[in-house]
Amino acid sequence: MSELPRPPLRRFLDLFGWTKHSTVLLGGFLLTVLLIIYVWWPLAEEVLAYVDWGGRWWRYMDWLLLGIFLFMTLTIMSRADLRADALIVFVGTLGGLVIESWGTQTNLWFYYTAERPPLWIIPAWPIASLSIDRLTRLLNWSGKRLNAKGTKFHEGLNTSFKILYWCIFAAFLTLMLVFVAPTFDKSYTLMATALVVLLIVTPTDPRMAVLTFIAGSALGYFLELWGTTRQCWTYYTYQTPPLFAVLAHGMAAVSFWRAGLLVKFIWEKITKRPRPQRDLATK
Repeated sequence: MSELPRPPLRRFLDLFGWTKHSTVLLGGFLLTVLLIIYVWWPLAEEVLAYVDWGGRWWRYMDWLLLGIFLFMTLTIMSRADLRADALIVFVGTLGGLVIESWGTQTNLWFYYTAERPPLWIIPAWPIASLSIDRLTRLLNWSGKRLNAKGTKFHEGLNTSFKILYWCIFAAFLTLMLVFVAPTFDKSYTLMATALVVLLIVTPTDPRMAVLTFIAGSALGYFLELWGTTRQCWTYYTYQTPPLFAVLAHGMAAVSFWRAGLLVKFIWEKITKRPRPQRDLATK
């Protein structure tokens, strides 16, 4: 007996790798967004005030923000696994709080609300971390597919990941030192710089570090483009956005990934059992 054709919605969800955990993760994501809107309603009201609801409202909609929101929603639902994703959310939240505290306390950037840091921006970090995790896995999966087909370009690139690693991160460190130089008298900056240097000189997996950096920077470009052109946040250079800010998302993604590995290691030592692993080759 032949199987009945799957409904279009089911085929659409399967295309994005919908799992039984995706529904729970989507619910938590939407609940977080609604909670932010409720608690900081004056901010939401200010944004909605720009839309002429009695006229051609579509001309006033922030389509870049909606596009980012839709993209991140779809990506974080792909191959969701709450056991693994909980760690990403935990590290992303704490890491985001540390980064925002560093940047706003040293005035490398500031928000239009003048909060240092604003709590409403913190949930964006774990959400972005989940999206970057999916993008990294997609890049890794694509690379393995190319390698399986014997693509000479990828084989050559795969053997050069260590060289690529040092080139990318040495360039980033140079850019970072130039960008944060005005705040070298701040302890926050000294600690952030020391942490970045430590992460760079102790690579655990150059391939995954490079892929994570690329994924984080790619998403970071659109996030920074939106935030700086809408003046939600502004850097002291007044660039929209500065190159450092874009690449800093890649470095942040790498630091979160490395922190996750450390948490896994400590967890296994304490509980004497490994945390669930996720195949990075899975799309």
